[in-house]
Amino acid sequence: MIHSLFLINASGDIFLEKHWKSVVSRSVCDYFFEAQERATEPENVPPVIPTPHHYLISVLRHRIYFVAVIQSEVPPLFVIEFLHRVVDTFQDYFGVCTEAAIKDNVVVVYELLEEMLDNGFPLATESNILKELIKPPTILRTMVNTITGSTITAEIQGVIDACVKLTGMPDLTLSFMNPRLLDDVSFHPCVRFKRWEAERILSFIPPDGNFRLLSYHVSSQNLVAIPVYVKHNITFREGSSQGRFDLTLGPKQTMGKAVESVLVSSQLPRGVLNANLNPSQGTYTFDPVTKLLTWDVGKINPQKLPSLKGTMNLQAGASKPDENPTINIQFKIQQMAISGLKVNRLDMYGEKYKPFKGIKYMTKAGKFQVRT
Repeated sequence: MIHSLFLINASGDIFLEKHWKSVVSRSVCDYFFEAQERATEPENVPPVIPTPHHYLISVLRHRIYFVAVIQSEVPPLFVIEFLHRVVDTFQDYFGVCTEAAIKDNVVVVYELLEEMLDNGFPLATESNILKELIKPPTILRTMVNTITGSTITAEIQGVIDACVKLTGMPDLTLSFMNPRLLDDVSFHPCVRFKRWEAERILSFIPPDGNFRLLSYHVSSQNLVAIPVYVKHNITFREGSSQGRFDLTLGPKQTMGKAVESVLVSSQLPRGVLNANLNPSQGTYTFDPVTKLLTWDVGKINPQKLPSLKGTMNLQAGASKPDENPTINIQFKIQQMAISGLKVNRLDMYGEKYKPFKGIKYMTKAGKFQVRT
């Protein structure tokens, strides 16, 4: 029924798209933009717009157009009712249905849309059922977004590594739930690039063993969901020989997946003589020569957030440091791709036997830095 969904803001920018069947080009929205220009008021855009190959059915809620792309004739009210249900679900999950809220919770948004439609047809649209499947963002996460400030820059560098042990000459196709997330893709030579350009499907005859099928990056900051938050209070008082160090970590938008192998490091100012800190979890070390503070946290327990608190002693006569230190964090999240990329299916052709197929997702911190 519904092929694709585009979310368009008041400025006419497509800030999110989701495809359930084949990928529909953004250019189909040009028909919507033309109708929007002809309308005297935003709410006067026709709810149903026919195009040569599709129908565009839209609703306007909270200054956002929700535009569904339909390939065959369906009752328009059925689609409109579904779109209103999508908006109500977002509002129920995030408190508000705004562009900022959708971008801040983009991973949850894609999970919801995936559950609400199955191959383009409504599946789970009741809020209580969805909340059993997908945990809503908590009030704590909302508070943390306010406390920790804004993201200066963020991007995701991703790879798909393959391990193939198949006999014969199998021909494989790999498709994704949301291939439009991929920017600047670099392929292994075995991939047929023309088919990727046309259909956003990876078609290839794989080499034996381990190889990198593709690498990609998501450069749009608005689509990068930061999975860890840091609440910090690092202060030095003028004329005092002591400073305060208070650091708390927590998971954010991890879809219930555990944040593991957490390691925190911070280059403290040169005037710091030593640090007397108390970790609620893990162990810390401070090198008095290099002034490097390292805290091996391990796994974050969302029910009891790890913290590191205490005092820093300054050298006699040392002045208040000009700048607070930055905090660097390393971590891993198993079975989660922070880009939101998901494999739809993997098929094999050209051979008659049935292969074993498996997939493993992992998120690792690259350069994750917090300014205090």
